[in-house]
Amino acid sequence: MIQNLTKISFILGIITLLASCNAVKRVPESRFLLTNNTIVVDGAEIKDAGVFSQLYQKPNPKIPLVSIPLGLHIYNLADPDPDSTFLNWLHRNPKREDRLIRFLSEKQVVEMGNSYIGLNKWLEKSGDAPVVIDDARTKKSLERIKQWYAKRGWFNTEGDFGVRVDSSKKKRAAVSYQIKRFRPYFVDSIQEKIGSPVVDSLFQASKKNTFIKPGKQYAAADFNNERDRLTILFRNSGLYHFDQDYIGFEADTVNTGHMVNVTYLIPNRKLTEGDSTSTTPFKVHKISDVRIVTDYSFANRDKKYTDSATYNGYTLFSYDKLRFKPKAITNAITITPNNIFKDIDRTLTYSQISNLRIFKYPNISYQEDPRDSTGTDLIATILLNPRKKATFEADFDTYTSTIQQLGIGFRGSLILRNIFRRAEILEISGRGSIGSSKDAGDNESFFNISDIGGDIKLSFPRIVFPFNTSKLIPKYMSPSTIMSLGANAQNNIGLDRQNINAIFSYRWKPSKIRTNNVDLMNVQYVRNLNTGNYFNVYQNSFDQLNAVAQDLEAASPGSVNPNYYQLDANNDLRLTIPEGANSFIADVIGDSVTGAMSGSDNFVLVSNLSERKTRLTEDNLIFASNYTWTRDTRDNIFDNSFSRFRWKIESAGNLLAGISNIAGLKKNNNNNYETLGVAFSQYVKFEGDYIKHWELNDKNIFAIRAFGGIAIPYGNSTSIPFTRSYFAGGANDNRGWRAYDLGPGSSGSIDEFNEANFKIALNAEYRFTILGDFKGAFFLDAGNIWNVMDNIDDEASKFNGLADLQEMALASGLGLRYDFGFFVFRFDVGFKTYNPALAEGERWFKQYNFSNAVYNIGINYPF
Repeated sequence: MIQNLTKISFILGIITLLASCNAVKRVPESRFLLTNNTIVVDGAEIKDAGVFSQLYQKPNPKIPLVSIPLGLHIYNLADPDPDSTFLNWLHRNPKREDRLIRFLSEKQVVEMGNSYIGLNKWLEKSGDAPVVIDDARTKKSLERIKQWYAKRGWFNTEGDFGVRVDSSKKKRAAVSYQIKRFRPYFVDSIQEKIGSPVVDSLFQASKKNTFIKPGKQYAAADFNNERDRLTILFRNSGLYHFDQDYIGFEADTVNTGHMVNVTYLIPNRKLTEGDSTSTTPFKVHKISDVRIVTDYSFANRDKKYTDSATYNGYTLFSYDKLRFKPKAITNAITITPNNIFKDIDRTLTYSQISNLRIFKYPNISYQEDPRDSTGTDLIATILLNPRKKATFEADFDTYTSTIQQLGIGFRGSLILRNIFRRAEILEISGRGSIGSSKDAGDNESFFNISDIGGDIKLSFPRIVFPFNTSKLIPKYMSPSTIMSLGANAQNNIGLDRQNINAIFSYRWKPSKIRTNNVDLMNVQYVRNLNTGNYFNVYQNSFDQLNAVAQDLEAASPGSVNPNYYQLDANNDLRLTIPEGANSFIADVIGDSVTGAMSGSDNFVLVSNLSERKTRLTEDNLIFASNYTWTRDTRDNIFDNSFSRFRWKIESAGNLLAGISNIAGLKKNNNNNYETLGVAFSQYVKFEGDYIKHWELNDKNIFAIRAFGGIAIPYGNSTSIPFTRSYFAGGANDNRGWRAYDLGPGSSGSIDEFNEANFKIALNAEYRFTILGDFKGAFFLDAGNIWNVMDNIDDEASKFNGLADLQEMALASGLGLRYDFGFFVFRFDVGFKTYNPALAEGERWFKQYNFSNAVYNIGINYPF
C-alpha cells in the first residue's frame, strides 16, 4: 500500500510541477495568452465543433483530464537566444574558454555551442509556441463565423467580440464572440437556363434527386452537392467534354421576403480555335475502340509493336511477344467498345488493373476518333507497365522470451506473376525458427527447438467456377479466387504440433465500401506428436491435479497408488509425468481410488481437467465453409472518421457428417464418426464486429469497438477445437489482463491458456496529441469469455443467462504512442478495474494498482 501511495504521489508531484510552470514566460508585455474561446449565438453559448473550426486562434493544446499545455511548457524551456547565452557563459569567466580548449579542443568547444543551440531549437520545434491574442486574427475569426452562418441561410448575421482579461493570473485572457442571427432565407422558385437539349433531357429525368428543393432553408453545401451530382450524372451519360465549371447558379434575394429564387445556368460547350471562340451543344460520345498496350515503358515509347491480338472488340499490342491471354486483361477493363463514355468506367479500370498486382498504375487517355465524321466517337488508350515477373523477399531476426533463451527466425517469399498467362499470381513462402530452451526435452544440443512451415498460394483475378458467374458477380466487382496450401511443424515445443491447412476462397467488392469473402473450403488438420508432454506444458493443470492427489492421500493414506508418484524434497507427493498423472485421472473418473470421490468438488475438478487434456491433446480435422460480409467506409489511412462493420458465419463438419451417415460408417467408442482416423469437428460459428471512429477538435479521436462471437458444437463434437475457440486479454483486447489470462466467466483463469466458445468484447478509447508525433490515450476495455452449450460442467465458466453479464471484466488505463507515419508504436498500461474472478463485493478497484497492472506493447492501434 505504501509503495502504491509513493507512486501516486510521484505522479501527482510531476503534474503539480508542470501545472506550476510559467506558461506566459514567452508572452510579450502588454500581450495576452489565449486561454479560452467562447461563442455565444442569439444569447446562448454553443459548443458546435463546426463553428469552432472557423477560429484562426485556439488555446494551446492541453493534456486531457490534467489540463496541462505540455507543448507550451516544452517550448518555454527553450532559450530564445541560445547563441548569445552560450557565448556569454563561455566568456563570463576569462579563463573558462582557455581551460575548455586545453581540456577538449577548440573544435569541440564550438561543437558544445552548436549542441546547445541545436537542443534549444529542437525544444522550440517540438513544443507549441504560446497562442497570443491578435486582434487581426480575432477579427478574421469573427468574419469566418459570420460567413459560416451565411452559407447556411443567415445572410444578415451581425457579430462582435470581446477580450476578457484574467485578473487572477498574469498575461492571460479569453475571447468571447457574440453572434446575432436574423431571419434565415429559404429556397422559393427554381428555374433552369440550359443550352444543350441532351443536357436538359438528362437534367429533367433526374430532378427528383436534386439537393435544392423549394421550402428548404438555403445552404451553400446543397449547391455544391448539386453541382457534384450533375457533373457525375452528365459525365457518366456520355458527355465527355462536360466538366463542373459549366454548372452555375443565380440566386435572387432582392425584395423576395427572405426567399431565394434559384436559376440553374448550364450553357453550351465552348470551343476555342486560335483567337476565336464559339459554342456548340454537348453531344453524347461513345467508345469506338479500346487499345491496350501490355508492355509500355518510357524507354520503348517510340518503338513499333511486334505483336497484337483482338478480343471482344479490344485490341491488344505488345512491343515484344504478347505474354498475356487477352481475356485476362480485358476482364479487368470496364471501358467497353461500342458503349457510351462513362467516367466511372475509367475509375473502375484504374482500380481493377491495380488489384491485379501484375502492372504498375496504368495510364488511360481518350482521343476523338478521326474516322468519325460526327465527332462523337472516342478511342480509349490504356498503357500498362508490367511489374517484374518474379520478386523475392527475405528477412531474419533474433529474439528472446520466457520460453526461449535465444531464438533465430527467418522468413522468405517468392512471388511469380502471370504464371499461366492469365494474370495469376503464385506466392511461395517459407518461415522457420530455431532456438534454445531449457524447457525442451532435448537439453544436449544448444539449439534444441525448431518451428518450420511454408505456404503456397495461387490467386486468380476471376471467379473459378464450373458455370459463368459474370452476371451474378460482374467484373467491376474485382472478383478473385484464391487457393492456398500450408504446413507447419514444431519440434520440442509444447506438444510438437503439426498443422496442415488448405483454403479455396472467393472474394469480390460490390462497391467501394463493401467486400464479400467466401471460403468454399477451409480445411485444417492438427496432429499432436508429443502428448505425453502435456502436464509439463500446462503446469497449472498439473498443480491442480497434484493437489487433489495430495489431499486424497492425506485424508486417506493409501488412496493413491504408490506407483503413480514420488516424494519430493519436502516429502510431499508428486505425481509422475505422464504415467502417474494419467493413471490417477483414470482411477478418479473410473471411481476406482480408495475413498469416496464421485460427486465431490475434487471429482468435478479432475473430470474438467481430464476433459481439457483430451481436447488439447487430441488430433483435429476441421472441414469448414464460411462467409464474411464487410462494410468499411474508411477512405485511406489518414481518414479519422469512419465506421467498419463485419459479420461472419462459419459451418464445419456438415459435409463429412452427411457422407458418413449416407455411407453407413460406424462410429468409434466415443460415438463419433472418423475421417482418416480422426473424429472431425462439427460446429456452427457466428461473429459480429463493429468499429467507429470520430475525429474531434485538434485531431483528437474517440474510437469504439464491439465484438461478439459464439461457436456451438453439435453432432460429431461436444466442444470447439482450440484453434477455433476464443480467448480474452492482451494488447488488442482487454488490456488489464494478459492474453489467455482472462476468464472463462468468474473461474479465475486457472489455466495457462484459458479459452471458451462464447465471447463479448467492448472497447472505448480517447486518443489525443501530447507533443508532435507523441500521442496519448485513455481507454476502457470490457469483456470476457464463457462456455456455453458444450461439455464444460464448471458453473463458474459457463454462461447461463443475462445475469452472467455481471462477469464482464473491466479494465481502464492509459497509453503512450509514437507515430512514425507508416506505423505506430504503442505502449499501454491497463489496470484491473472490475475483476469478476474475485468474490462478489470485492471486485471493484481491489487490484487497481501498479503491482497488478499489465503493460502492453503493440504495433498500430488496437482497433
